[in-house]
Amino acid sequence: MRSLWKGSISFGLVNIPVSLYPATRREELSFRLLRASDLSPVNYKRVAQTDGKEVPWEQIVKGYEYEKGKFVVLKDEDFKRVDIEATQTVDILDFVQLSEVNPMYFQKPYYLVPDKGGAPAYALLHEVLKDTRKAGIAKVVIRTRQHLAAVKAQDNVLILEIMHFADELVDVDELNIPATKAAPRKREVDMAKALVEQMTEKWDASRYTDDYSSALMKMIKEKIERGDKAAPKAVKARRQTNVIDLAAVLQQSLNEAGGGKKKGAAKPKSASRKKTKKAA
Repeated sequence: MRSLWKGSISFGLVNIPVSLYPATRREELSFRLLRASDLSPVNYKRVAQTDGKEVPWEQIVKGYEYEKGKFVVLKDEDFKRVDIEATQTVDILDFVQLSEVNPMYFQKPYYLVPDKGGAPAYALLHEVLKDTRKAGIAKVVIRTRQHLAAVKAQDNVLILEIMHFADELVDVDELNIPATKAAPRKREVDMAKALVEQMTEKWDASRYTDDYSSALMKMIKEKIERGDKAAPKAVKARRQTNVIDLAAVLQQSLNEAGGGKKKGAAKPKSASRKKTKKAA
């Protein structure tokens, strides 16, 4: 695997040479727009709104719309004037308790791997972050854009997790959340807690897969094998109904969840969960 960049972690006078590697992979299914009559690919054109004429690349500029229909043009030299120096350094500004950071701030993880001569200091920082359960909050430039990031210890490696800046998160006060007229009844709370307890499992990421992508890919393969002559039958989703008796639904869910546990480990827990969802 090729590194995204080589740089260093810096805090105080400590400098640790590292390489940055992606920690996630996601293969999205890509689709082309086609003309239905002959399946000819449809290309996009850059068309001006005022006269509908196609615009060549050399006549296109970047503009910021500061009022409706009013723009200020930015040239390449304008962007260079405010360009953040790409120092290839994870510059740690502060250390914070990891538990104090809202998980919503975390966006995308990367692996930090020590380069030649950096292993001792790397191991030291890893050990300190692990023991103190703290994270280093840093700023880093990746591919010309500055990011907020957290340096965290996980297993035997340091993680650089790109974070959202505070102004990128939507304030919950902007949401219209209806207030409940009455607090949940104790019986319902106790039953819900019991249901949660019965459905609790030790975390295992391999238990959860992308069912939609798998089903979509399976359908695509079937269409290829058939020569796309006949469309497969659509699977109708069960229509959701309003819950009238919450206690009854909880009791039914408890019975089904408990039954799934008693029948043995041969059946995966997911089957019990699907029944629970249907009951709701």
